[in-house]
Amino acid sequence: MKILVLLPRVPFPLEKGDKLRAFNHIRYLSKNNEIILCALNDTAIHPDAIKNLRSFCKSIHIINISKVTIAANLAAALFKGIPFQTGYFYNKKAQNQIDKIIDQEKPDHIFCQLLRVAEYVKKHRIPKTLDYQDVFSKGVERRIEKAPFYLKPLFSSEYRRLLTYENKVFSWFDNKTIISEPDRDFIPHPEKDKIEIIPNGVDYEFFKPLNRKKEFEIVFIGNMGYPPNVNAAEFLAREILPLVHQSKPDARLLLAGASPDKRVLALQTDKIQVTGWVDDIRECYAKARIFIAPMQIGTGLQNKLLEAMAMKIPCITSPLANSALGAKDGKDILVGNNPAEYAAHIIKLLENTAFADEIAEAGYHFVTDNYDWERATSKLEEMMLKASKR
Repeated sequence: MKILVLLPRVPFPLEKGDKLRAFNHIRYLSKNNEIILCALNDTAIHPDAIKNLRSFCKSIHIINISKVTIAANLAAALFKGIPFQTGYFYNKKAQNQIDKIIDQEKPDHIFCQLLRVAEYVKKHRIPKTLDYQDVFSKGVERRIEKAPFYLKPLFSSEYRRLLTYENKVFSWFDNKTIISEPDRDFIPHPEKDKIEIIPNGVDYEFFKPLNRKKEFEIVFIGNMGYPPNVNAAEFLAREILPLVHQSKPDARLLLAGASPDKRVLALQTDKIQVTGWVDDIRECYAKARIFIAPMQIGTGLQNKLLEAMAMKIPCITSPLANSALGAKDGKDILVGNNPAEYAAHIIKLLENTAFADEIAEAGYHFVTDNYDWERATSKLEEMMLKASKR
């Protein structure tokens, strides 16, 4: 097949979950198919991006969107009634460019990642697949409660728009995919069971156990500009770590990942280190005895947990994050419901190395048995082939 892959971002570097998912879908789909990549872009392109994508793509089209255009897009979205998540990325000039690419390339199938780009292909009579990936409406709903009072009306409006739009786009696509079953359950469509579960995976050749000196007791990794990660970092540093320090006063926390928000930077102390971007994130995993992802808001499968478990690091997370992961609490992972439980789990893992090793080993086997990029993308490819043959 000739597949046109339409993305809201250039899928490199892999510092965000949507980029990681898109990159690996492209990587494995390219083995049997011709990939035409079309990516919107609102920032400076990484100098290695094209080089890393060229080996998987026959052609690469980057459509730049300026800050001025984005402002106009958002204003237009307000009047059109579409979500800001979609309006941010949509404009007529980009539409014309995408239409031209489709007319020239004549793809057998169009693959869209996220509803942010669905608007561009709704009129094209070509077999199409939409990867919802996450449920944006649920993520925004969870942010309403924690938002400042002056932003609550904005989040409430966006939540209602997203609910309507997630339902509306369903009929535009032959295939629909999503990252986990709990996410699918939140899609507001009566036929949501037709959405196929395509989980993420792990690059096991890259994320593997490394023998490093343990410089930190605890590590949390992620894009530190992403609101759910910012919220989790604050929750960890301000509510969980002080309880740990009551028993383990020297325990150190590492907050690692790109684009740290000013709220994350403000957490830095002699016991808390904030790294910002690191060239090899595996070193941050390997330097810590425990990985924790105490997610309180957001949706979707946490790639950070898959990576940590693949590196045989004992993991702790929230019921919210584990609902998508599906690991067994007390065997593959530990789940905390409140700061006291998180702290108790951390202290037990620090004091009982045999137990920590058991959790790490079980977690490793859980992810290797259940999460594989090639296997997941093969299912996606089969769906596309069936739709293209109808």
